Amino acid sequence: MPIVAQSTETTDWVSRFADEVIEESERRAGDKAASPATAPVVVVASGLSPSGPIHLGNLREVMTPHLVADEIRRRGYQVRHLISWDDYDRYRKVPAGVPGVDDTWAEHIGKPLTSVPAPKGSAHPNWAEHFKSAMIESLAELGVEFDGISQTRQYTTGVYREQILHAMRHRGDIDAILDQYRTKKAPPKQKQQQKPLDEAELEAAEGSGAAAEDDGSFGTAGYFPYKPYCGNCEKDLTTVTAYDDDSTELTYVCDSCGFSETVRLNEFNRGKLVWKVDWPMRWAYEGVVFEPSGVDHSSPGSSFQVGGQIVGIFGGKQPIGPMYAFVGISGMAKMSSSKGGVPTPADALQIMEPQLLRWLYARRRPNQSFKIAFDQEIQRLYDEWDKLDAKVADGSALPADVAAHSRAVRTAGGELPRTPRPLPYRTLASVADITAGHQDQALRILSELDPENPIGSLDEARPRYDKAEAWINTHVPADQRTIVRDEPDAELLKSLDEASQNSLRLLLDGLADHWSLDGLTHLVYGVPKVQAGFPADATPKELPPEIKTAQRTFFALLYHLLVGRDTGPRLPTLLLAVGQERVRALLGE
Repeated sequence: MPIVAQSTETTDWVSRFADEVIEESERRAGDKAASPATAPVVVVASGLSPSGPIHLGNLREVMTPHLVADEIRRRGYQVRHLISWDDYDRYRKVPAGVPGVDDTWAEHIGKPLTSVPAPKGSAHPNWAEHFKSAMIESLAELGVEFDGISQTRQYTTGVYREQILHAMRHRGDIDAILDQYRTKKAPPKQKQQQKPLDEAELEAAEGSGAAAEDDGSFGTAGYFPYKPYCGNCEKDLTTVTAYDDDSTELTYVCDSCGFSETVRLNEFNRGKLVWKVDWPMRWAYEGVVFEPSGVDHSSPGSSFQVGGQIVGIFGGKQPIGPMYAFVGISGMAKMSSSKGGVPTPADALQIMEPQLLRWLYARRRPNQSFKIAFDQEIQRLYDEWDKLDAKVADGSALPADVAAHSRAVRTAGGELPRTPRPLPYRTLASVADITAGHQDQALRILSELDPENPIGSLDEARPRYDKAEAWINTHVPADQRTIVRDEPDAELLKSLDEASQNSLRLLLDGLADHWSLDGLTHLVYGVPKVQAGFPADATPKELPPEIKTAQRTFFALLYHLLVGRDTGPRLPTLLLAVGQERVRALLGE
């Protein structure tokens, strides 16, 4: 029996899949492996099409096998995580909103992505490399180890020549499999889901090539699972009109420009298998054991299901792997890889540390959807992450949470770089907002957060401080930015009643003794309690409901006096940012 090493952590979803993948890999090897050292190399796979910005939904296609591969690596096994860059797919349409791209790119529709010019101003040689490069940089920052395979290179250098010839010889068998699904009636309409489908879900096939091609080419000569790119216009708007199995002579005509030629397929490298044949061919060729698929690929008649039958024609087996749900976004437009301006991993990493982004994918099972926040919700996510960090440190976290945390902060290769002093994200964002890029002022404020252990350099708070600053600068509307008053609001101060004046006096009297983040939090929440005759440290259970109303009124007064509106950053942070001397002046002392 094969030995399946158990995870040193807990049986979370990653560990369970790792167990299954190791067992399946050893089963395929004929049960010969007795230890990680003698086990076959485990192959997991992802596929990405650089047809446009590679968005955060596509990242799940990578992170799911990455996390499983990394767990298997931690157990001492050899693993290859393949990322197939589907850069030999056809260019389907001109994405909207991509900088440096205009309507003239429409003339390239039908060409391989690697034959399409990169957007204007790009340093990359073609369209595919332009969008691949950003993803590669993001994966490096996320600690994702992978082997990248360019499908352009595989096809144009003849790597798949024998597989293509094999598919053409067995085109009748492939056609029979596909025909089972072509003749089926459409499945009954499903009940309305609780949540509307993300636009990315409706167009997700673009991310893996499924929507880019049909089942194959039909003409007077029959069915063919191979599509040549035209030798004249380079487009795939071609029809195979004749093919001879013995000589491998293939004749095609281009429906776009009218060009026609006859080639020998055993020498010809300018074309590719259609998607529903290409994918299972690769499973067999690479020996893929694990590859997840999106919900669009897992429905009846989809490419994953059909591929499970076609892969046998190539002598392979279908990978195991879950169906993964789509990733939503809060604070930005819905995701679609065919449109510009959609949030990419690089966009997310601009405002959040790699650990947080990894955690978002690690803590949810693949079939669970989740959202990535670009709005105010990112502050709550960071609070949640920091609480988990503390619980892991003191040993009070639940086992599954410990596992997700471990997968977020480290890989089999070691710890990811982290912020030495991970101060609260919302605090850093408030400081970055108020100081508007003045680093010396930001350092002054941050050094006062914890007087007993002051921060000595902004580098101690980096990269988290830089991420928070980027979030403020790129995702907080100008009318929500914080601008501290230059002068006291004399008119408002003069109009205050005795109770309001007393509340300000209580705050000012306590500033010096409470000048820290925790101290000011206690002070600003305590003033309304003391005014109502309760101790400053009284808990909500000990207080009447009207105390909350009094606190809201007091907070609104402070915001008006400090920043001229009734809301703003958390008051303790705002007070520290403004500085004690300036606070006293603005509050009328």
